[in-house]
Amino acid sequence: MSDRTVDRRGFLRSGLWGLSLAATAPHFLGATTRAFAADPGGKGRILVVLQLSGGNDGLSTVVPFADAAYHRARRTTALRENEVLPLDREFGLHPALPKLHAAFREGNFAVVQGVSYPNPNRSHFKSMDVWHTADARGRGVDSGWIGRAVDACCPDVTDPELLVNVGATVPYALEARVHKAVSFDAPENYRWAGDPRDKERFEKLNAEAGGGGGEISWLHRVAVDARASSGKVLAAARAYRPKVEYPRGELGRDLQAVAALIQAQLPTRVFYVSFGGFDTHNAQRNRHDGLMRQLDAAVHAFYGDLRAHGLSERVLLLSFSEFGRRLEENASGGTDHGVAGPMFLLGDGVRGGLHGKAPSLVDLDDGDLKMQVDFRSVYASVLDDWMGMDAAKVLGRRYPKLELV
Repeated sequence: MSDRTVDRRGFLRSGLWGLSLAATAPHFLGATTRAFAADPGGKGRILVVLQLSGGNDGLSTVVPFADAAYHRARRTTALRENEVLPLDREFGLHPALPKLHAAFREGNFAVVQGVSYPNPNRSHFKSMDVWHTADARGRGVDSGWIGRAVDACCPDVTDPELLVNVGATVPYALEARVHKAVSFDAPENYRWAGDPRDKERFEKLNAEAGGGGGEISWLHRVAVDARASSGKVLAAARAYRPKVEYPRGELGRDLQAVAALIQAQLPTRVFYVSFGGFDTHNAQRNRHDGLMRQLDAAVHAFYGDLRAHGLSERVLLLSFSEFGRRLEENASGGTDHGVAGPMFLLGDGVRGGLHGKAPSLVDLDDGDLKMQVDFRSVYASVLDDWMGMDAAKVLGRRYPKLELV
């Protein structure tokens, strides 16, 4: 058997020789690299990406309460001036976001308005692929934007648990040509499920291959790293004592897991968390209100926990959704797939406030808000100014940056 017959990606996806989790456990993707771990500034900065899946209605999140066109277009979903939390004389946050509003007043919460990309796609899957790859070709590109960043900064370094997804599904943003992400839906489920005899099998295959190492040596290292990684993650979660009370629900649980791993001083540089339910085609008002309450409570607990542990200066949270919603609500009291929407950043190092130009509510593109900021400009700002990387190498070209951090 030759080294060349063993494919890394196929191995990681098929769970060869037992390197897969039991049926009740989440996905496990083997080895990772030191995601952004080169950290040129030596500041140990961490990026937490929060994906709002389904297409968050930006106009019900950052509300243009002073615009008559908004109230004409929305009868059941509109929020009035006396309901919202004011950001300025024209815009206010949803009333269920008081903690994020407080962070805005403190200068630690940034809202980027009118974010999208050229020639937008209203399919959840295709649009998310564009956001994940930072490329209009979507999965025609064989890596995600975070995966490319990992490969660019650390092509020859392997280290488990340095790029972590908390959730049942691994986002394509973490797909890399060389390195893979650790992924689990809960720390207690993240465990080694391989065969103890794997070490002997790898050594035998390596000998049959002529002892040259190569892919067989790599597979052996994956098995060793995987077992060590699962033990460290579980130990970190069990030892963690949060200094605030997290809300019930998946988002609170997932962000508490992220805080636990940060507190444990694991070398992770990027965490990824997803929060779904934002596809509000009908009965939007109550549903969206509930989502905003969950978002506010969970993010506030996470940020407060980091502050209490003296860790908030190291962490930047970046939130996005695959698209916004249309201006005019539909007959079912909901809103349909649209284009431009807001992005959010939270952290001690954030330049808070409103960034970008708000889209016009009368100059529309077939009923949709027009893009004002390409999302890759936000990515570029985070990569260059927070992570200390050359964003152009990751994104394929230079995008105008915003002063976000």
